[in-house]
Amino acid sequence: MNITLKDGIDWVGYIDWTVRDFHGYKTESGSTYNAYLIRDEKTAVIDSVKAPYVETYLKHIAALTDLGKIDYMVCNHAEPDHSGGLPVFMAACPQAELVCNAKCKTTLEKYYDTVGWKWHVVADGDSLSLGKRSLTFIDTPMVHWPESMFTYVPEDKLLFSMDAFGQHYASAFRFDDEEPLEVILQEAKAYYANIVMLYGRPIAQTMERAAALDIEMIAPSHGVIWRSHIKEVFKAYQNYVVCKPRPKVLVVYATMWQSTEKMALAILEGAQECNVEAHLFNVESTHMTRIATEVLDCAAIAIGSPTLNNGIMPSMAGVLCYLKGLRPTHKKGFAFGSYGWSKRGGPTEVGAVIEEMKIGIMREPIRAQYVPTPEILEECREAGRALGRHAEQFA
Repeated sequence: MNITLKDGIDWVGYIDWTVRDFHGYKTESGSTYNAYLIRDEKTAVIDSVKAPYVETYLKHIAALTDLGKIDYMVCNHAEPDHSGGLPVFMAACPQAELVCNAKCKTTLEKYYDTVGWKWHVVADGDSLSLGKRSLTFIDTPMVHWPESMFTYVPEDKLLFSMDAFGQHYASAFRFDDEEPLEVILQEAKAYYANIVMLYGRPIAQTMERAAALDIEMIAPSHGVIWRSHIKEVFKAYQNYVVCKPRPKVLVVYATMWQSTEKMALAILEGAQECNVEAHLFNVESTHMTRIATEVLDCAAIAIGSPTLNNGIMPSMAGVLCYLKGLRPTHKKGFAFGSYGWSKRGGPTEVGAVIEEMKIGIMREPIRAQYVPTPEILEECREAGRALGRHAEQFA
């Protein structure tokens, strides 16, 4: 495995092949916790790893340099998947100063016993000389925590981008040109959609700052390192930050006695009459990770639930809670579903959540009492055609 980014700069992280959950995000492809060693007149490590894997991480570093001679540990982000190994690292490397911004220092002090740690607090735009190389620090608040920052090495045109441009993707290879581009771009899309979609505005501002840098390599905290397809991932992110719609319709539903499913299929039929991509997802059989990824760039969406205890099916409620938190933008759609003896319930509740999500409401919810009639199913088809016509605008 090639771990060398530049002469004197190496990957020293951990490949997590078996992780399958990241606070609700289903990580079917595993992940990596990337960390990097820079050897110059001074020696610096960029980021730590998740706590259970710190011993392997230290072995990777020790294979390249003396732990007792490390000068700096740079913490770009205090979340435990990147900082969990810090207590063990700081004990093993007593000469090291912990380099971070003031907000990160405060956060780390809440997570760990930091008594005895040596601190080197930096501000936005500060630089730190390592000898022939220097490190420049760029605050990136809410990408995706308030204390987040980038570290840039101008002499190597190398950006350590923290969680930005990352992927939850385990691989025996470290670089983007060693894996199929379509695979890692899809993983980058899933990562953005499920982790940072709600932070589109600060990420867009960060992208502007990053675009002004001379960059030949981007080394994120998860997944492969970008060295050959930087333009492609930048372009993808420019679309992601605005949830740029494609000619795509989603029909997402839960069902109890298949009445809402029949409505969903009729809506899909209508959408398929248009020149658009259309997908049907039952929330019982499709994880919300996939749904959120597809929502990122859809133009139109119909969401359906039957009524259970005067409310939404629990499986749909969970998906809507997840999507609401991610705040997708530039979508239009409507609610649908079945009910029994009270019109209050599934479709009404779904419609209220859609409105809270600021999805453009195309029509009132479509309701079917017990079983959809042929007339209701035709209404569903026509509503599906309306979704399709709206999505066609983005071709």
